[in-house]
Amino acid sequence: MAGHSHWAKIKRSKAAVDAKRGKVWSKLARRIIVAAKHGGGKPEENLQLRYAIDEAKAANMPNDTIDKAIKKGTGELGSETYEEVVYEGYAAGGVAVMVEALTDNRNRTAPEMRKLFERSGGQLGASNSVAWMFDRKGTFAVATGKADEDTLMEIALEAGADDVRLEGDSYEITCQVAAFSAVRQALADRKIETISAEIAMVPKSTVSVEGDKARQVLALVESLEDHDDVQHVYANFDIPDSALAELDRQG
Repeated sequence: MAGHSHWAKIKRSKAAVDAKRGKVWSKLARRIIVAAKHGGGKPEENLQLRYAIDEAKAANMPNDTIDKAIKKGTGELGSETYEEVVYEGYAAGGVAVMVEALTDNRNRTAPEMRKLFERSGGQLGASNSVAWMFDRKGTFAVATGKADEDTLMEIALEAGADDVRLEGDSYEITCQVAAFSAVRQALADRKIETISAEIAMVPKSTVSVEGDKARQVLALVESLEDHDDVQHVYANFDIPDSALAELDRQG
């Protein structure tokens, strides 16, 4: 299973735990604040804000919490300033990792990122050291029970998607960023529920890892995901299902 869809599936399995800790809402609030600050508080005029609000609603964030975050971004409720920073580096086994963060203190976040990489056998790299290995694309996950493959492919491709493929127990749809809204609307019009819908950095190729290296890669990515400043983590690892099952048995 390839890096993006693999980690995306792992993230979905731990989403409920994160939600209980309030971590998801906190991160989404930052995203809304930054989007509203840069593009204004009207989602119909600010695509980045609309996407952030959609994600917040999907995570069951209350409307009043969303509204407060928008007002913080526009300055109506004081101001919170976050800087968008991308960290790049390598995990164990030469796996490329990209980290998108929103921080109010770059001088604090950077050394913390470096420590997380090094603790799991990785190394933080320079800007653009791995970005070239990824493409920004729209991605969707649809449970296999929600639509048959032929129907889903017809709907998605007609709306502008590039590809539909089976990944375990879900279909993964990818599209260019410009087609993201059209594909999502097409799925909604046909009442096809998505497990996830996001614009993400998708790896152009993957690196296969097993055993201790796979364990280190997963530990790094999870520790990055758990960091308060981190919004998204992307990696190009490929862990064979048999190796992943072995890791699960070992705990």
